[in-house]
Amino acid sequence: MSSPLSSDHRPAGDDRAPASRAPQAAPSVPHRRGRDATRTAIRGVGQLLITLGIVVLLFVVYEVYVTDLFGSQKQAAATEAVDKVWASAEVSPADTVAVTDPNLLVTDPRQRTPQYETLSGEGFAKLYVPAFGSDYRFTVVEGTNSDDLYIGPGHYDGTQMPGQQGNFAVAGHRVSKGSPFNDLALLASCDAIVVETRDDWFVYRVLPMQEEVATWASTSHSHCVGIGVQTGAYEGVYGREITVPTDYAQVLPVPHVDSTAVPPDAQRVITLTTCNPQFSDRERMIIHGVLVQSYAKAPGFLPPELGES
Repeated sequence: MSSPLSSDHRPAGDDRAPASRAPQAAPSVPHRRGRDATRTAIRGVGQLLITLGIVVLLFVVYEVYVTDLFGSQKQAAATEAVDKVWASAEVSPADTVAVTDPNLLVTDPRQRTPQYETLSGEGFAKLYVPAFGSDYRFTVVEGTNSDDLYIGPGHYDGTQMPGQQGNFAVAGHRVSKGSPFNDLALLASCDAIVVETRDDWFVYRVLPMQEEVATWASTSHSHCVGIGVQTGAYEGVYGREITVPTDYAQVLPVPHVDSTAVPPDAQRVITLTTCNPQFSDRERMIIHGVLVQSYAKAPGFLPPELGES
């Protein structure tokens, strides 16, 4: 008896093609390829973002830490250079008598004519802020271009020199390249800002803050002899101001007054400028102070104000 043939078996000699099996559902190739392309794109974007994040991180490390290291090296070289210049002008200690009494060294800046020989990028003064610690000291260089400020705080060309009538104005980086002015926001009214030159010490104190004006006269303040709310041409000049980068009037002889002329009755002002807020140059932070004391330099003498905290 013959049995029915399956679709996979044929009698000998039958060369006909076997019957097809029942078709099975196959995955959609275009749909699968679409999913694979999406995954590849997502992986690519993720890898790109990771790479960009690493690049940004390396840039931040370079700007904040590496340039600080290079800036410190440049600052050390500038300090060494100015020390050599000052040492060559000093009288031999053997020919002098050490004076340590501040009262014997107090000077009237109106009676002195300090000599300054400055070249762009070279140091000519030193800046101390006792409130920032006994190790806070920066050599001030002439000029405020990017190379100058990489070395340290830079003196605005055309503004007055330390101790002179008018405005001794200095700019400095708040972040990176040595970060000399990183802590300016911590300064309080009456804090001392001490400037050393070849022949003199000049002690400035930060002016009252705007929020202190209303109660200044009725509040006791330490170290504030000679400091008060400003009036007349100086009205509106405060210890700290936040302004726009184009506000150049802050460093003119009388801050806020649009004139390069030094009035006969001009105060002896110091102005420190830096970027604001931290890690941004959108604004400028301005610190204003006035001269309250000056001393002639003498071997072994340091102004008592340097001991303040």
